[in-house]
Amino acid sequence: MDKKTKKRLQILQQKLQQLRQQLAGAKRQTDDPREVANLERQIAQLEAEIAQLKGASN
Repeated sequence: MDKKTKKRLQILQQKLQQLRQQLAGAKRQTDDPREVANLERQIAQLEAEIAQLKGASN
């Protein structure tokens, strides 16, 4: 795995952690039900990209 891919993975994992925290907060405070679905969709996209990068590096 090259430096660029490692850095991209690190950034994606940080974004994923932040989105998971936002999702937890959104579930506690359900002002906008679309927000939970939107955050879940974003998390799924990031997880897919992370898996793709990890798969490409192996």
